[in-house]
Amino acid sequence: MKKFTTKTISPIIVIAVLIVLWETISHLFDIPAWLLPAPTVIVQEGIAGWSGYQHHLISTTKLSVIGFAIGVSVGLMVAISLHILPTFKKAFYPLLILSQNIPIIVLAPLLVIWFGFGVMPKLIVITLVCFFPIAVSTLDGFRQTSHELLHYMQMAGASKRQIFTKLELPHALPSVFSGLKIAATYSVMGAVISEWLGANQGIGVYMTLAQSSFRTDRVFVAIFFIMLLCMLFFGIIVGLEKIFIKGRVKEENN
Repeated sequence: MKKFTTKTISPIIVIAVLIVLWETISHLFDIPAWLLPAPTVIVQEGIAGWSGYQHHLISTTKLSVIGFAIGVSVGLMVAISLHILPTFKKAFYPLLILSQNIPIIVLAPLLVIWFGFGVMPKLIVITLVCFFPIAVSTLDGFRQTSHELLHYMQMAGASKRQIFTKLELPHALPSVFSGLKIAATYSVMGAVISEWLGANQGIGVYMTLAQSSFRTDRVFVAIFFIMLLCMLFFGIIVGLEKIFIKGRVKEENN
């Protein structure tokens, strides 16, 4: 009970106190809504403007999910390929690091020039921000395989395929899920950035329109939905992690 209170109730109380404080300061100092709207104003806009931005929310959600799936697939394929081929790992791992040193805000306009304003440049942006945490964490997971168990399986005559599927891959799962949790939040940010740079719908477009018309309340509505999507994706990955990791541990113990 104490653990539940600390993990769940305490953050809710802190958030509630901050919202009440924000609301009080907004009214006490009569801050203009275009500068810093009160939480009640943001909620009213979020409810009243639902029909005006729901298609933006749906578009961003679809783009994030598709981009996340592609990014995860690419990240896993890169990690497995570099693990199976150590020579390629030495050659390509530095390039993997360098790929993340290119600012997306600089790369995205180039992708728009090369591929236009369609879906392709947006998916490339999301894939670029998602594949790296998956690839690096999965490679770290493979590297942390127990040397004693590896030696034992080699002594028992296990093939490379058996060692990978029975030992290395299961032991790398916690690291894989760590990368998935990071990539899940990155996918939403990547989608919003790509929409912000060039699109006709999406939360990024809604935010740009709201910003240009000084509708700060709508900007906060967009921020709220971005946070909500990130938390939703993160929660789904955590749920899958409990099913796959804890379920596997219970199965092994039984």
